[in-house]
Amino acid sequence: MGQKNVHPKIFPGDIVEYRRNKYFSHFGIYYGERDGVPYVAHLTCRDSDAKMLMFGRAMRSEVKLDPLEVVGCKYKVNNMLDGALPARDYHTVVKPAIDDLLGKEITFDILFHNSEHQATLLRYGVKKSEQIERVYKHIMPAWKDLFRKNKL
Repeated sequence: MGQKNVHPKIFPGDIVEYRRNKYFSHFGIYYGERDGVPYVAHLTCRDSDAKMLMFGRAMRSEVKLDPLEVVGCKYKVNNMLDGALPARDYHTVVKPAIDDLLGKEITFDILFHNSEHQATLLRYGVKKSEQIERVYKHIMPAWKDLFRKNKL
């Protein structure tokens, strides 16, 4: 059931999922080719030394363009909301939005603005993170208990 090292058919505007571990994946939008090299636009930390996670936040993040396989060799297309929402037009909406975001600082927040939120926002115009929703179901009861006991 794991991802195979195959390269699926991919089109500009597709959401690309890179599995990171049992629970989380990293997401981006397939941007297309530049000089024959396929690129993905993804929300990432500007530089690893500046990555300051504070309560799930990295203050210096941005949307970057990187070669598809530099982000990860194993990936899959995951247009998760296609059955519920229409994808926005790549050439008139998504690509100009990506181009506008490049180089601008964006606050990364694991619960409210992670790479999956960014990818769904670009493709569908809606921020959604299915992986956070799955994990949140388990986290929230533990947090409620800590709040009730005044330990958080």
